[in-house]
Amino acid sequence: MKTSTRLITAMIAVLVVSVTVSALSAAPNADAQEVTPFPSREKTISVTGMAMASVKPDQLNISFGVETQEKTAKEALDSNSIAMNDAISAIKNAGIPESEIGTSSFNIYPVYDSYEDKLTGRWTQELIGYRVSNIVTVETGKLDSAAAIIDNAVNAGVNRVDSVYFSLSPATNQKLKDDLLEKAVSNAKTRAEKALAPLDHKIIGVKTVSLNEFAMPYPTPMYKGVAFDMMESARAPTPVFSSDQDVSTSANVVFIIGSN
Repeated sequence: MKTSTRLITAMIAVLVVSVTVSALSAAPNADAQEVTPFPSREKTISVTGMAMASVKPDQLNISFGVETQEKTAKEALDSNSIAMNDAISAIKNAGIPESEIGTSSFNIYPVYDSYEDKLTGRWTQELIGYRVSNIVTVETGKLDSAAAIIDNAVNAGVNRVDSVYFSLSPATNQKLKDDLLEKAVSNAKTRAEKALAPLDHKIIGVKTVSLNEFAMPYPTPMYKGVAFDMMESARAPTPVFSSDQDVSTSANVVFIIGSN
């Protein structure tokens, strides 16, 4: 009889422990989930502010070079080096320091001539030489030197001018970007205040700010490729003029608002 009583007591104890463990396992993990008993009642207004400015470019960009073709690669390289050295010297004579002259591309490749074999009727390629292309870029703040640089380079043997355009220097570009972003955010705040005035509300905080890309106009080249007559450029000074550029930016601001 005592043995049966002990067995029943043990079974009850195991059952109680099992139920307790099961209850603890079913309890939600407070650290694993966030309970939001009420939805947010935060009031916001989203406004996009704009800022624009018209600025004078302060950097001149000229890309030009020399192309030579000879029977061997060495002859083509030697010929190109002589012509390019003459061109660089001519550019320096126009008042441009070496630090503002840089190589943008250098290529050497074989040149083939295609002909049809009269016996077989098949087209065949024959190596007739090598062509070397050396392109340099001048980036300078001396905007008035554009005509002199082009004329000196062409007279010295440059046989291709890829582009001539005016832009903003990196330093001016960064300063302008900071100024316009500040004005864009201020414009967004002003617009929000004007919109809230008739509604008897006011700005009490800022939730998010999204800054858009700085919009720079694509530079319009004065020259593009060899679209101008080299001989005509050599005879008369090349007229090159700069013009103001319009730049803009925007900022989207989400303001937290409340009643007055």
